[in-house]
Amino acid sequence: QVQLVESGGGLVQSGGSLRLSCAASGRTFSSYNMGWFRQTPGKEREFVAAIGRIGQGPTYYADSVKGRFTISRDNAENTLYLEMGSLNPEDSAVYYCAADSVMTTITLRHDATYWGQGTQVTVSS
Repeated sequence: QVQLVESGGGLVQSGGSLRLSCAASGRTFSSYNMGWFRQTPGKEREFVAAIGRIGQGPTYYADSVKGRFTISRDNAENTLYLEMGSLNPEDSAVYYCAADSVMTTITLRHDATYWGQGTQVTVSS
């Protein structure tokens, strides 16, 4: 089992940047593929980005964030990151990190075995 705790959310102006972190504890962090998802009230959970177990790849991104967001991980620090740039109000959501041993669970099924509690990102216009 792995426990995930997100941080770094907040209020930012349109065009600004924010970095989210997800601290993992429990079983070996490097055993898991990691992903970021987001959700707004009344909408389905949306896949944002994913990264493989080892090093900095492979990485996958939703079209809506490609070129603006960067996912990365530090296995020595058991931490997942999401660098978000050129933010716009449509990026406002609760952002969740997730872990799964199977990458396609994250990238295709848009699901995962383990989830954090979420961190709120609000982008003002």
